[in-house]
Amino acid sequence: MQDRILYEYAVIRIFPKIEREEFINAGILIYSKPAKMLLVKTHFNRQKFDSYHSKLDPDEVKLNLKSFELIAAGDSEGGPIAKMEIGERFRWMTAVRSSCIQTSRPHPGFSTDLEKTIERLFEELVL
Repeated sequence: MQDRILYEYAVIRIFPKIEREEFINAGILIYSKPAKMLLVKTHFNRQKFDSYHSKLDPDEVKLNLKSFELIAAGDSEGGPIAKMEIGERFRWMTAVRSSCIQTSRPHPGFSTDLEKTIERLFEELVL
């Protein structure tokens, strides 16, 4: 039997009209301190986004989603946050904020394969 790995995940959400508190699930973040991993997978559903008649620029929203990927990867294009330790990056990305892109509260879980887990959560919660 493979070892179970403790992880936390959060759903990345787009709020096309923040005052309405309606959102579109747009990605998954997974952080595991024991595995020293921070994974992210995003998807921008343009059709769903357009149905909200938002004043947000869709290209800006996609750029902001891309920043989650850059920060998680520790890519220098992700700015100073991308240089932080893995756990600090996850905590920064999941901090409560009132912007057009937010995350859910983190939820814990166990996995034997974090790559498969992010794919499963992405399928269930985003697509």
